[in-house]
Amino acid sequence: MSPRQITVLGECVADAFTEPAATASELALRVLPGGGPANTAVALARLGTPARFLARLSGDVFGRLFRAHLEASGVDLSYAVAAAEPSTLAVAELDAQGQAAFSFHAQSTADWQWTAEELARTDLSEAACVHTGSLALVREPGAAAIEGFLVEAGRRATVSIDPNVRPLLVHPDVYRSRLARWCALADILRLSEDDLELLLPGVPLEEACDIWHAAGARLVVITRGAQGALASLDGERVEVPAVRAAVVDTVGAGDSFTAGLLHHLAAQGLLGGRLTRLRLDDVAEACRFAVRVAALTCSVAGPNPPWQSQLEQLAAVDRA
Repeated sequence: MSPRQITVLGECVADAFTEPAATASELALRVLPGGGPANTAVALARLGTPARFLARLSGDVFGRLFRAHLEASGVDLSYAVAAAEPSTLAVAELDAQGQAAFSFHAQSTADWQWTAEELARTDLSEAACVHTGSLALVREPGAAAIEGFLVEAGRRATVSIDPNVRPLLVHPDVYRSRLARWCALADILRLSEDDLELLLPGVPLEEACDIWHAAGARLVVITRGAQGALASLDGERVEVPAVRAAVVDTVGAGDSFTAGLLHHLAAQGLLGGRLTRLRLDDVAEACRFAVRVAALTCSVAGPNPPWQSQLEQLAAVDRA
């Protein structure tokens, strides 16, 4: 069977959630370790996939929090860089539906300072897949180094990209200008319906999939929240319904979906190249697993993906 190890590259972000304070002149914050790529690495490891995370981890209080969280979840940090720069901070406000609006404090922070030399030290010989995206893929100076790394990674591993558009920090035009290039690098493109609206406003889901297939991505998956997910493999489509959940918040749900998708494909030996053995039935099965992982993430506060044992308990309840 193909190797199952998945390497994730990207940022760690300290997600600070507002909470009621003692007086109107105070603001209480609860800080949780987050960041899209970090969430995906944690979810993969908790599901049982050997997950390596390429991160630039600060030595500040947030960086120490990230390291402890990642290691406690079983993520391999052997190629993480000890960074001199500070960590990235995001302050989140939740609406009545549990959707988060973030304000970022990210100027010159550790996550965006990747160099080609740092990334060249990484051994990918055991990696079935390299996953990246989000802000690290658009914030300079490190973004160019990451794209170069993906060129090399794609010679032996499946490449997965999640754009995870953050319009308050990086204008969508920056993503639009690079997306065709990313599709040429990527075998898998996973994005949300909100991302789609920012990248291709008013374009129907199916047409967007065809645009991205034409640019090079074989598998395109668009997550739609309570509407489930649409997956397109070389133009063949399948829709997968969402799993009903008591939603606390939706933070990290998309990252958990990505982890569930990649975990299932890796477990079936379908990663590790250009997806030549992948069939639409395989995609549908992986997406059905992924929506369950996302639903469990929505049922708890913050980016806190489930462990494999929790998925097994849920499956047992469903069978009862």
